[in-house]
Amino acid sequence: MAKLSQSFAKYLINAELTAKGIVEKPDIVGAIFGQTEGLLGSDLDLRELQRTGRIGRIEVNVKSENGTTHATIIIPSSLDASETCLIAASLEAIEKVGPCDSEIKVTSVEDVRSQKRKFVIDRAKDLMKSLMEDIIPNSQAITEQIRQAVRTAEISQYKGLSCGPDLLKSEDIIIVEGRADVVNLLKYGIKNTIAIEGSKIPDVIAELSKEKTTTAFLDGDRGGELDLKKLLDIAEIDYVAHGPKGKEVEELTKKEVFKALRDKIPADLVMDEFNIKKHHHDHNHEKSTNNNNHTTAQNEGNKKLFGRLLEEIVGTRAAYLVNEHGQTMAKAPINELQNLMMNYSNIYAVVFDGKVNQAIINLSKQKNVRYIVCMGYQERVSTRGIRILTLRDFEHQ
Repeated sequence: MAKLSQSFAKYLINAELTAKGIVEKPDIVGAIFGQTEGLLGSDLDLRELQRTGRIGRIEVNVKSENGTTHATIIIPSSLDASETCLIAASLEAIEKVGPCDSEIKVTSVEDVRSQKRKFVIDRAKDLMKSLMEDIIPNSQAITEQIRQAVRTAEISQYKGLSCGPDLLKSEDIIIVEGRADVVNLLKYGIKNTIAIEGSKIPDVIAELSKEKTTTAFLDGDRGGELDLKKLLDIAEIDYVAHGPKGKEVEELTKKEVFKALRDKIPADLVMDEFNIKKHHHDHNHEKSTNNNNHTTAQNEGNKKLFGRLLEEIVGTRAAYLVNEHGQTMAKAPINELQNLMMNYSNIYAVVFDGKVNQAIINLSKQKNVRYIVCMGYQERVSTRGIRILTLRDFEHQ
């Protein structure tokens, strides 16, 4: 009969041997068979048990160091628990291996089936989880799939351009670059969109922008920036939104879409950055007139306020935080400016007697600051979304 493999054993006997001298693996195996022979009777003789396949091959790993031998012994068994433990205990009766005094200590009798049961239970849990998530979707997931399919089917056309079904009914519209962007926003319930669909801005986009509050929602790449410049030059854009840098609107997740729209910024700040002058459209048009007049008045008022505050602190190395009502929220030395900003919210403008750097601009973006008013630039900076006014802007005020 073939010898018992560990994979078919019910138990594993684990033992450790220490011998005062140098012994080899055959010496240890011979001592195990020889010194246990007849100890437990013929029914539990190791040679007979191994011949009939109830005890497996004895594995011994030997290591000798400084004249002492250490070994680990593993014996697989298909006997019942009590018989296996008797075999294990008999190993500790061995006192010599070859000519060397030795000691064997059984460290454990391991139930192989318990490990298999644990594996089976853990694997069953994984399979059940996969079944619940992938094969049996919950009702909410099914409902959402149906909703997305219906929304995608709602894509419409307006004067040859792809759009959402609520484009004309809504007071606000969102301009995107392509049809795939419209489809993606429809999936998330946004139905007031229209696509440019080409490198040239269609006249219908400019017409709609005069009638409705308009947000340009473009890709976060070079192509999106070029389209934005064209839109700002031709249409009356009120707000600008961008997805994460390098990502297109059509591939944004629901969370990314709504975050981008929440973080939209007034178009006049972006126009300042691109050095685009706002066109004067038909002043008989109510939206154009009201928006332009309000923006102009607000910008003039801001400039006067910021010029006065900057004049107050020239030479003092101080900084002001200003809210949207033009009130000074706090004042501190310039070297404490960043710590001061971290302790306040709703900061509209930062006015300080110093030169701006990228660190201050990054913190200002994080705190949604609209204006930075300072003496000049300390380094080349990226100011997207923030308007920078320096001393030179107030020279002819």
